[in-house]
Amino acid sequence: MARIAGVDLPRNKRGIIALTYIYGIGPTRASNLLDDCDVDHNTKVSDWSDENIRSISAKIQDDFKVEGELRGEVQMNIKRLMDIASYRGLRHRKGLPVRGQRTKTNARTRKGRKKTVANKKKVTK
Repeated sequence: MARIAGVDLPRNKRGIIALTYIYGIGPTRASNLLDDCDVDHNTKVSDWSDENIRSISAKIQDDFKVEGELRGEVQMNIKRLMDIASYRGLRHRKGLPVRGQRTKTNARTRKGRKKTVANKKKVTK
């Protein structure tokens, strides 16, 4: 089992796909990383040698912020926005979409389950 940056990579997947299991590494970074370390993109993780794993791990450690360090930085950026009371920070604080999406309909991922509000009764004469 290959363990890189504190993540167990799936053995039965191709290297380029397996590296995306690490938070902060997407397909493009994974491709560039495998090119730099001279590892074939289509080789499965189970077929990687110890030398390949060591070189990829060292490259990630030297060049990228990944996993806990990156998550911490993202949280600090959000906290900074909330502390300076910017528009984006207020949206984060209220749990609403931050990037300009509509909220009259949709936005259920950020707002949570629908809360039904009772209507006022109409006055009859």
